Amino acid sequence: MFTIYRYTSRCKFLFPSALRRGHLTSPTRGFYGGPVNDRYGSDVLNTDWKMPPRGRAVEIQADLGLVVEEVTTDWCGEIVKVERDLGTVTLEDRRNVRRTFPLGPGFLLEGVPVILQAPTKAGPTRPTRTASGSVAVPGTKARVARASRIFVEGRHDAELVEKVWGDDLRIEGVVVEYLDGIDDLGEHLRDFRPGPGRRVGVLVDHLVPGSKESRIAQAVSKGPNGAHVLIVGHPYVDVWQAVKASSLGIREWPVIPRNIEWKRGVCQAFGWPHRTQADIALAWKRILSKVSTYSDLEPAFLGRVEELIDFVSAP
Repeated sequence: MFTIYRYTSRCKFLFPSALRRGHLTSPTRGFYGGPVNDRYGSDVLNTDWKMPPRGRAVEIQADLGLVVEEVTTDWCGEIVKVERDLGTVTLEDRRNVRRTFPLGPGFLLEGVPVILQAPTKAGPTRPTRTASGSVAVPGTKARVARASRIFVEGRHDAELVEKVWGDDLRIEGVVVEYLDGIDDLGEHLRDFRPGPGRRVGVLVDHLVPGSKESRIAQAVSKGPNGAHVLIVGHPYVDVWQAVKASSLGIREWPVIPRNIEWKRGVCQAFGWPHRTQADIALAWKRILSKVSTYSDLEPAFLGRVEELIDFVSAP
């Protein structure tokens, strides 16, 4: 004997005698008319079967004084600082040791998962930090441009420097100009005529030993204006790679064969249009849009730009 828990009018038509004898039953009635004790439940799809054991995380404000636990490190502490502009929260444990974590999911409040959000602003406030991480100085006017300059190799380099260090450069009165290529550096320096109080900092792509860029940098350093010119560079093929792969949502930048133009090869690897120069420009806009602060850039690039700013803004 067997039991069919669900039947249709077709089942009635096929097994009329079984239905009369009670061998076919409805989902809620047993053989003798009593309720069925269904150990599998009435309908598993009618429940939230994806519900985590601790329940779903809820959004709360990261108010000072709140005690929470960071789940990946088991760090438990009181919220003592929230950096809205950087998207971070600082926890202080019972030993007065502090650690900083990103705002968002990954915290527990009394065992319940929560998503920490920056407290709601009472009113319009100014950022406490610039995109480069410097302390913001509200109300400070841009300084009159210094005689010193920073040269960068290409428009994309200039746009990236402006996005992260623009506020700092305006306060320091430093102007950034872009070159069409490192090959023209000597000509630009002859026109600019560096000297005391008229320094030049140069940011070069792919400045590695034995490269064309390194040979040009050495020649300039040994030249008559070498004392007033600082040339630094990063090891990346192009400034695009100065943006952290994680900021783009990828594990690492793709490796492009030498016989393929690098930027086009990157766009092709990402599945982006890459045939025209307009496609390359659009790709750069997509990459640049992922940069908000210095934390989106590689340290090897950050240090070189900071070094140039210090050099050209020195008294």
